[in-house]
Amino acid sequence: MRRSKAFLPFWLPIWMFAGVILAGSVVLSLEVSLQGQDIAWVDALFTATSAVCVTGLTAVDTGGQFSRFGHCAILLLIQLGGLGIMTYTSLAVYLLGRRVSLTDRIAVGQSLMHDPSFHLGRFLLRVVLGTLAVEFTGALLLHLADPEGFPAFAALFHAVSAFCNAGFSLFPDNLMAWRGHWGVNLVIMLLITLGGLGFYVLNELGFLARKVATLGRKGLRRRSHLLTWHTRLVLETSLLLSLGGGLFLFGAEMLGGEGHGTWSETLLACMFQSVTCRTAGFNTLDPAHMTNISLVCMLMLMFIGGSPGSCAGGVKTTTFRAWVGFIRAQITGRSQTRVGWYALSPASLNRALTLVIFATLLVSAGAVLLTVTEGGTEPFYAAQGLFLENLFEVISAFGTVGLSLGLTPRLTTGGKLVIIALMFVGRLGPIWFLSALQSWQTDVNYRVPENDLPLG
Repeated sequence: MRRSKAFLPFWLPIWMFAGVILAGSVVLSLEVSLQGQDIAWVDALFTATSAVCVTGLTAVDTGGQFSRFGHCAILLLIQLGGLGIMTYTSLAVYLLGRRVSLTDRIAVGQSLMHDPSFHLGRFLLRVVLGTLAVEFTGALLLHLADPEGFPAFAALFHAVSAFCNAGFSLFPDNLMAWRGHWGVNLVIMLLITLGGLGFYVLNELGFLARKVATLGRKGLRRRSHLLTWHTRLVLETSLLLSLGGGLFLFGAEMLGGEGHGTWSETLLACMFQSVTCRTAGFNTLDPAHMTNISLVCMLMLMFIGGSPGSCAGGVKTTTFRAWVGFIRAQITGRSQTRVGWYALSPASLNRALTLVIFATLLVSAGAVLLTVTEGGTEPFYAAQGLFLENLFEVISAFGTVGLSLGLTPRLTTGGKLVIIALMFVGRLGPIWFLSALQSWQTDVNYRVPENDLPLG
């Protein structure tokens, strides 16, 4: 009985991603994947996990350690991880929008196949073709922006890495050499943003664009709502976090930073960092040389992450809006949690609060474990700044961001295993793992007496 439960729908993506990671680590350990220097198995496992979970944290130099074959293997792992996540999560969000029951959403029940307005095959085909079209267009734009810096393969590698929010780079200093290059920065930022919105939103925006081309702006004015509630929330929250985060980082760096060029270069770099904190992992500034207040802002952006149905990680923008709405309702004394046009259902609010709680517990546990493995026995005066360094690494791994204060290459074997676990759980989501564990449980057919407990 327990063996059959291991193959329930909630567990299939877990086994699939674990299998791809193990296979990828074997391939990256082969001599053909390396430029001559051997790689430890835990580093190969770390790199494969980071690629499949589209994180971007690297224990070794990607450009210098691996051969062209190894780079192609990493690129394939990124595409499998990003595209696999997008297909499953986009489908789940699409079905959520259609208000199908939980059983049908997970099993993709036969009732969907009888819905004339929805075709599973065509939908997933649009995901694949849309992803490839955006990536190849991004690669072309990168190559045109800097043909010498981004030859054909490098342009394709970074375009795929950006759209899948992976953050892998073939350059040892990531994208710091292009800090003031507006063309490269804008292309990478656009790819990151598109990959972080989710295909459900991109599909709706594409449909709206076709309507505009067909009916014109006058024809659309007759419609009360051009975009669905979900899409408006995602676009509004993403814009708010990206612009607000960029301006906050710009102010913090201008007031107390080391100086990152002219004010226009600093503004561009800070906007880039704000966008990439949404789980992409590229950087044009060295986070270790940014102010502490900037790092705190980046921690919050990494924890929130991107949007549902995308390549991004984190607790997601919609969860953030639900959490803010819940706090507002508690302060104002309202019985309903309103987010935009609607009030959240009790089930949605419960999922949002549960996700934030479990994510906080997971990050806290990861920070404790990493502190134990990475110099936790050192006295405080000798390890100042170590906890922030560890916490930054943990949230970056959980949010599948890929930014680091320089700790990743210095991690012990135990620390690398902790980060591997965080990347894996963060990629699939703590709620997914909780639901998988709950699918093993037997329903309880009784209730115990309830009572009030003094709190606060």
